[in-house]
Amino acid sequence: MSAFSKALGVSASGLKAQAYRLQIVSENVANTDTPGYRRKTITFKSEVERSGLPKVAVDAVKLDRREGERIFEPGHPLADKDGHYIGSNVDLVIEIADAREAQRSYEANLKMFDQSRQMSSGLMDLLRK
Repeated sequence: MSAFSKALGVSASGLKAQAYRLQIVSENVANTDTPGYRRKTITFKSEVERSGLPKVAVDAVKLDRREGERIFEPGHPLADKDGHYIGSNVDLVIEIADAREAQRSYEANLKMFDQSRQMSSGLMDLLRK
């Protein structure tokens, strides 16, 4: 396997990992107002394929342990005898920050992928001459 193929494989695994991270963030944002919803968090790990190619993989998707906000709304179907129910524990500021970080990581992997592709193409052009 050439160094170009390895670089493309590594950056492709990074692209997949960050795309999945953005999916988790979007699920959290979509469920901001869902009572009892717990924010999902994602962790990554480094793996080595059989071919010896390193890659980024999802380690685990876990639920945030923080309690949701107690909301006072006596008419809500989930309200207890005191008129409170537990809302989600999603903080939009944190989700926006996570989304931006994932976007920047995705862009960095995309640039690495594109640079490797351009270098490989340039090498092929040189070899044809």
